[in-house]
Amino acid sequence: MPMNFKIKIVLITLIVSVFGQCVNAQEAKDWFQEGNNLSKEGRYADAVEAYQQSLKLNPDITVAYYNLGLAYKKLRRYEQAVNALQKAVELEPDYIEAHLAVGNVYNLMERWEDAIAHLNMVVHSKPDNAEAYGNLGWAYYNYKGKPPFKFLVIINLDMAVKLFKERGMEQAAEATNQTLEEALIKFGMDSKNQP
Repeated sequence: MPMNFKIKIVLITLIVSVFGQCVNAQEAKDWFQEGNNLSKEGRYADAVEAYQQSLKLNPDITVAYYNLGLAYKKLRRYEQAVNALQKAVELEPDYIEAHLAVGNVYNLMERWEDAIAHLNMVVHSKPDNAEAYGNLGWAYYNYKGKPPFKFLVIINLDMAVKLFKERGMEQAAEATNQTLEEALIKFGMDSKNQP
C-alpha cells in the first residue's frame, strides 16, 4: 500500500471516531434532557429509562446519576436510588446535593448509620442547610447504636427549627419542632434545659 493511502485511512478513521464521539455526546445530552422533562411531568419510570440511555452513551455524567437516583426515589425503589446516588458521589465526592439525597434515602430505608455519615458531610459543608440538620436529627433520633446520641438529636433538630424559621418556612419549623419536643420527652429532658 502506498504511504498516502495509509495516511488517508488513518485520517478517515480518526474523523469517524471523533464524529462518533460528538454524536454520542449530543445523543447523551438529548436523553438526559428528555429524562429531566419526564421527571417534571411526574413520569418517573420513563425518566429512569431516559437517564439510563444517557448514561449508556456517556457514563461520566454525574448529574445524570443524581437525577436517576431522584427518579428511583420517587418510585420508592430505594436500593436503586442509593446505587445511582452513590455513583454520583463516587464521580464527584464533593457533590453535597448527592450526599444529602443519599442520606435522605438511607433515612427512608431506616439505615440510620449510613444516613448519619452522609448527612454529617452536608451539615459540615453547608451549615445553613435546614433540611440536612432535620434529617440528621431524625437519623440520630432513630439510631439504636452506642453511644447514645440524644444531645446530637436535640442539637440538630433545634438547629433545623431555627434555620427553617429564618427562611420563613413555618410549616417545616413547626413539624421539626414537634419532633424536637417528642425527642425531649423520649430522652427525659426539659425543653427549658436544652443544650
